[in-house]
Amino acid sequence: MNTSKGTVRLAVVQTNCGPDLKSNIAATLSQIESVANDGAQIVCLQELFASQYFCQTENHDHFELAESIPGPLTQQIGQLASDLKIVIVSSHFERRAAGLFHNTAVTTNSDGEMVGKYRKMHIPDDPSFEEKFYFTPGDLGFQTASTSFADLGVCVCWDQWFPEAARLTALSGSQILIYPTAIGWLADEKDAYGESQLDAWRTMMRSHAIANGVFVVAANRVGIEDKIEFWGSSFVCDPYGNVIAQAGQDQQNLMVDCDLSLIETARTWWPFLRDRRIDAYGGLTRRMLD
Repeated sequence: MNTSKGTVRLAVVQTNCGPDLKSNIAATLSQIESVANDGAQIVCLQELFASQYFCQTENHDHFELAESIPGPLTQQIGQLASDLKIVIVSSHFERRAAGLFHNTAVTTNSDGEMVGKYRKMHIPDDPSFEEKFYFTPGDLGFQTASTSFADLGVCVCWDQWFPEAARLTALSGSQILIYPTAIGWLADEKDAYGESQLDAWRTMMRSHAIANGVFVVAANRVGIEDKIEFWGSSFVCDPYGNVIAQAGQDQQNLMVDCDLSLIETARTWWPFLRDRRIDAYGGLTRRMLD
């Protein structure tokens, strides 16, 4: 594992996507190059960055969007990471086999090598978020990827609402938890629930940072796609839960320096990991205690 306690510069590329995959990919790669030129060492992309969020409907044609991993898109990412000497966390529609697909995040190191592959564990099934039609739940567990600059734990979107996922990823050695995300408002809910939904999202992610003493990154998309207005607002919070950088609700990249020494300080002053009663948590493996 990477034991660095220095400062790393982290960027989030927050974009809106159109119907043309090549244009989306080209725009994202250009933005990666831009933030790298500004000093970013770790670059985080939004969930399923290559396409529009196709899970709003159940449509067999959308399976054509999937690629194998490794495949052409991860090879492009690897080449760019190697050329720019940066780490890239990217989110992909993975074709594992005929009829078997995953929502998969890949961590590519600064030498272009894939050092982490995480398959989304929690798969939602809500109006306009019909992901169970497309994705098989992940089977690789919660994990940490050791990179040139920091140890990264990656989960994906719906995973962010489950404290168990954050805890297990942090316990595997992560210094930074990264969540590629596609979250937004439905038009008929925004007026009544919009602000509380956005606040709940921030609060949940901040709680992961506090409870685990790690940095947390949320990388969301922006723009209106069919019925969803993606709210952007990508942010980074420190191990105390302070939001240290946040993007707006339009297309905007985010850059922030993360002082990894704060992890040691936070965990010794707030020793939650020390005081965990691991002998008493067996009930967590049950659906309900009844």
